[in-house]
Amino acid sequence: MLTKSLAKFKFWALATDSRRVHSLQYKWGNRLQGKISKSVENMTAKRNFIRASSSMRFQNTFVFALLFIPVLAVANQDADFLAARDAFRMGDLVKLDRMVVRLKHSPLEPYLAYYQLRMRLETASAADIQAFLARPDDTPVINHMRAEWLRLLGKRQQWEEFAAQYPRLVSGEVDLTCYALRSRQRLQEEQVLHEARNLWLTNSAEMPESCAPLFDAAIASGIINATDVWLRLRLALEAGNVTLAKQLSERLPAKRVLSSSELDSAATDQVRYLATVKLDNASEAQRTVAMFALLRLAKQSPQLAYSQWEKKAAYFTADEQYYFYGWLGYEAARKRDTRALEWYKAAGEAPLTGPQLAWRARTALLTQNWHEVWTSINAMTPQQQREGVWRYWKARALKAWGSLPEANVLFAELSSEHNFYGQLAAEEIGVAPAATMPASYQPSKATINAMLAQLAVQRTLALYRMDLRTDAAREWAWAARKLDDQQLLVAAEIARRNGMYDHAINTADRTVQIHDFTLRYLAPYREVLQGYIRKNELEEAWVYGLIRQESRFVYQAKSPVGATGLMQIMPATARWIAQKIGMKSYRQALVNQLDTHFKLGTYYMKSVLSSLDNNPVLASAAYNAGPSRARKWRGESTLEGAVYAENIPFDETRTYVKKVMSNTMYYSQLFGQPPRSLKQRLGVITAKNVVNQQAISDER
Repeated sequence: MLTKSLAKFKFWALATDSRRVHSLQYKWGNRLQGKISKSVENMTAKRNFIRASSSMRFQNTFVFALLFIPVLAVANQDADFLAARDAFRMGDLVKLDRMVVRLKHSPLEPYLAYYQLRMRLETASAADIQAFLARPDDTPVINHMRAEWLRLLGKRQQWEEFAAQYPRLVSGEVDLTCYALRSRQRLQEEQVLHEARNLWLTNSAEMPESCAPLFDAAIASGIINATDVWLRLRLALEAGNVTLAKQLSERLPAKRVLSSSELDSAATDQVRYLATVKLDNASEAQRTVAMFALLRLAKQSPQLAYSQWEKKAAYFTADEQYYFYGWLGYEAARKRDTRALEWYKAAGEAPLTGPQLAWRARTALLTQNWHEVWTSINAMTPQQQREGVWRYWKARALKAWGSLPEANVLFAELSSEHNFYGQLAAEEIGVAPAATMPASYQPSKATINAMLAQLAVQRTLALYRMDLRTDAAREWAWAARKLDDQQLLVAAEIARRNGMYDHAINTADRTVQIHDFTLRYLAPYREVLQGYIRKNELEEAWVYGLIRQESRFVYQAKSPVGATGLMQIMPATARWIAQKIGMKSYRQALVNQLDTHFKLGTYYMKSVLSSLDNNPVLASAAYNAGPSRARKWRGESTLEGAVYAENIPFDETRTYVKKVMSNTMYYSQLFGQPPRSLKQRLGVITAKNVVNQQAISDER
């Protein structure tokens, strides 16, 4: 394999000229470094590489040398760094120290210094640690060391040193937040305990051990009272966190303590528990467990929960009844139950959470109940109302009432935003598509070279080259956090040139005033992909819109559930497609080859699209969540495409579909396709009963 790579490298060096030296040096250095670094200790591989260089024709010797020498140096450096990293992970300080000497002048030297110090953090002197933290390198590993040091100081209760370091920390975890409060506690006892109370009430998950002394002190002083404990217990039950609910229950007065065994029964089998529980003269604690069982049942089946509720409702207080109806309406809305709004109304004036209000508005959209849409949005917090989705639907409600001037103010404000609802808002006021995609900023060669000279960029490129993607992403994000729009676009262009397509897109996406949509919407692999797109009669803009959302064009992308590659194809799906198209001798490894990957992925896109009315909204939902769910989410009546998308019950799929369709619009413009509005692309989603009737008719 190495010999073949060297042969290819030799051919390209012969064919190149000096203007291509830099790009080919990166391209082949990137490909060869992985193979060479694994063999860098093997002298035979080194000799073969040297022989390959000496066989070049005389007139190409200089060009090849320019290419060869940096590649071999990079390969050696990469091998040494990976060896140092392995030594750190294995706790081999001797080997680590040996590797550090070799990489003393590498841009990645701060990582090596971090490895060395982290391995002896427990015994290191404060002076050594402070010296590392005072380094001028702008890299996240220094911030990471500061966090580790702060944890150690917190455990040791060395509060003066902690207080000196904590203000310099960027984005600390909750455990450090609690340590920071404790460092101030001796000077600001009451204020700190009130801040601890706020932290307590806004978290439905277990808190770190570092927080326990704070909460104990706040409870002992009465700043966190029994009502606060009860409120947090309810939050824990709403989140299904039975373990935390039991822990909180132990902090309550005896008469309010929840039965641990009953909680377990309610969590395990709600119907059985509700059938046996006796609520005559029940205490608040008993009613709370029963309410937990009812809400848990409502997640599975609102109808079943309501059937149980009708037998038990009389045993609950009026406030508890309103509370139940708020949650029943929410769960019913997520299941497209037509009684959702009826149950929401039964909640009366009970305060609703942000998600509950959002689903009340979404349910009202299904029946075009614009008054209910407007009422639900107005009941949201100011922060929630500022979200683009609710500004758009509030404007649509105003437009439906005939308040067009007021609606147009909202549409105009939203139309400048480069997203799904910004595009729809622009169409409402007749803004041409071209106006929503401003001219691209083109960085100069000098600005690119200046950015390349930055050590943070060099570190990122090196980490990415070694496939240390998580470290590379952290380094890149750390460097990008201080960049202005022009600098972000320069960085994005560098990422693009180095095949870091996800970094290029994410960085270009961050600009506020100056944009480059060719970087936001990269289109690599077109030569390979277009043939399969044409064969399956797909729209190229939609295919690219979907791939951008699936993987950001990361070739090695792999999801937690096993989907792989640019188009994130599941193994079972790949096997099914291979069988359908008659692919001989298919094996899973083939899915990672671009040709095979695109062949399988585009066939599947076409299959899904054809089975779902040729509607890309339905097909996009199916690609993410499965065809059966996309069909199930159809309404009882024909729906506007945007209403269907907004009522998808899975948060991930709802966001996914809107982004794919928004991406499609931008790719369509970049590819020079005939203009079509987003609303046209979304189309209408035929009702369930119409589809079923059509299916029966087809069978006949």
